[in-house]
Parts: sequence; C-alpha cells; structure tokens
Amino acid sequence: MDLLDWARALFALVATLALIVGAAYAARRLGMLQPGGPALKRMRITETLLIDTRRRMVIVRVDDREHVLLLGPAGDVVVGDMAAKQAPPVETTT
Repeated sequence: MDLLDWARALFALVATLALIVGAAYAARRLGMLQPGGPALKRMRITETLLIDTRRRMVIVRVDDREHVLLLGPAGDVVVGDMAAKQAPPVETTT
C-alpha cells in the first residue's frame, strides 16, 4: 500500500467516527436517550451553593414544590420545602 491508500483509509476512519459522534450528540440533544423523552422530566436542580469543601446546599424542584437540601458526608438533611415560584422569563439580547 502506498501513502495515498493509507491517507484514504485514515480519512474513512475519521469520517466514520465523526458520524457516530454526531449521531450520538444529536440523539442526546433531542432527548432520544432518555426513556419518555424530555417532556417527562419532573425533577431538576434549580440552584446549588457550596458552603465549604464538604457541604453543599441544593434547591431541588419537583413538580410545583422546591426542596432545600443540605448535602454532606455526615448525611443529607431536608432543610425546608415550599411552593415553587414561577421561573422568571428568559431575556434575550438582540
């Protein structure tokens, strides 16, 4: 095999890998890898605050409730829960 054949084989390998990575990225962005798709997500982390190197405060939103959790190596504690506020509208700059 000469240099041109090696270059052609390398290009084919790179193109195939790029197509696989692109298909995986598109499937993930479109929610195809999650059972039920993105519409069925009921829980998300709204905000986190690092207290120190071992502890963290987290606000978790589940349906129409928000729960404040203290996460640490000694255990996890529910600090409080409340009705969730409406998310502020996302501002777009033109």
